[in-house]
Amino acid sequence: MNGIIISIDPVIVHLGQLELRWYGLAIMMAVVAGILITAHRGKKRGIATEDIYSLALWLVLGGIIGARLFHVIEYWGYYISDLLQRWPFQQGGLPIWGALVWQFQGLAIWGALVGGGVAALAFARLKHIPAGRLFDVMVPGLLVAQMIGRLGCIVNGDAAGGVTSLPWAFIYTHPDAFIPASLFGQPTHPYPVYEIIWNGLALLFILRLGRNFKKDGLLFLSYLSLYALARFFLTFVRQEKIWFWGLQEAQVVALLVLLFSLVAMIYISRRRVPEEVA
Repeated sequence: MNGIIISIDPVIVHLGQLELRWYGLAIMMAVVAGILITAHRGKKRGIATEDIYSLALWLVLGGIIGARLFHVIEYWGYYISDLLQRWPFQQGGLPIWGALVWQFQGLAIWGALVGGGVAALAFARLKHIPAGRLFDVMVPGLLVAQMIGRLGCIVNGDAAGGVTSLPWAFIYTHPDAFIPASLFGQPTHPYPVYEIIWNGLALLFILRLGRNFKKDGLLFLSYLSLYALARFFLTFVRQEKIWFWGLQEAQVVALLVLLFSLVAMIYISRRRVPEEVA
């Protein structure tokens, strides 16, 4: 059986009831990297570093809440059967705040983007920062953060693709991996790697493309379009719940996001920029 064996224990260390996981560590590293990159770029666009650091807390909380809500909606039948016990971010009854720091499981990336986006929009209004400019500044940091986060998924096994005979398939053999039982020990598409590669290429494209945009918001909308395309096509190698028309949840959301971002790009491109009064 061809493939790359993934036998790493998803848990780095147990401290009583708490577990420090590779996935949680990757998420924390992703957040730090995203903040530092955004602060550096924000300074060049006239956004104070202090504001970026304040924004970080809003993004983390909004992103985690949104990610969790999307996950619960996707598996509503499972959670509604025992809502109070299954709502926490990790099974076993650990408090939510402990799970935020240590485990980060049961989260959905689309929910993180929506929740974080709402939080960023509210922050921009509060601080009187042009929302489009703030979102543009965040794009490179977001892409780097997503790539680092997917490294944690490689160990966790929660984003595995379907069965494949390709020589670079991942074969999960650790009993605590989050891969579905039907795929355990089977060669599967290394979905996290595919997304890392796509996001890396998107980052290079965005960095070059950003020099040509004269209006705030276009860079962020380009990022949304590229990521939506990635999720739509790459999700075909995954085995998730079908919503309708043979499409999975991530693909349906991706189409909606793509439609929204394209319409918004057309609107912003055609909108006249008010002339400054001398």
